[in-house]
Amino acid sequence: MRPVLALPLALALSAPAAFAAQDIDKVNGSITVDAGQQAGSLETVNGSIRIGSGARTGDAETVNGSITAGDNVQAGGLETVNGSIRVGEKSRLDGKLETVNGGVFVDRNGDVRGSIETVNGAIGLVDTDVGGDISTVNGDLTVGVDSHVKGRIHYTKPSQSWFSMNKRDPKVIIGPNAVVDGPLVFERKVTLYVHNTAKTGAITGATAVRYDGALPPE
Repeated sequence: MRPVLALPLALALSAPAAFAAQDIDKVNGSITVDAGQQAGSLETVNGSIRIGSGARTGDAETVNGSITAGDNVQAGGLETVNGSIRVGEKSRLDGKLETVNGGVFVDRNGDVRGSIETVNGAIGLVDTDVGGDISTVNGDLTVGVDSHVKGRIHYTKPSQSWFSMNKRDPKVIIGPNAVVDGPLVFERKVTLYVHNTAKTGAITGATAVRYDGALPPE
């Protein structure tokens, strides 16, 4: 019996240190997780969140502030209301990336397990995998070289107040060797460029302009 009783204790003692990671929760003030460190969930209201290269964290959430993650970061979802989200190379995000007023950028070899959502702000991917959908209203979108979106791309119709501001139509680029498994659905006018080496699902609401070379026509 002794070996059987000892097994749960042995497993507990060998559990990853992530279980002991502390949450950081603030109302006013920025949050920084230093490079190579571990933390639980990160939450503030008025302040930015910075996750250093090689760090491991849970979800990160703020209202008024940007979220910046370095290279080789492993985290949960990243969410802000008024601020941008920027992720370095070779990072894995196990949740969604979401902002209302701000852009989203994920650098090379990124792995986003959830969706990417924004309202007002550009989205840019470079050699990045996205497990869910990309949803937005206003702002440009670049699914850059070698990127793979496993869900769909969806532009919803903006409000009449936005239309009255006479802003230009968003530019959507599906770059060299990029793949979008799901459909591309546009409920508003966009300018859509699809590279000749790219692959997409069905396109509704826009006509694709095909191009060669590294950059689409101006």
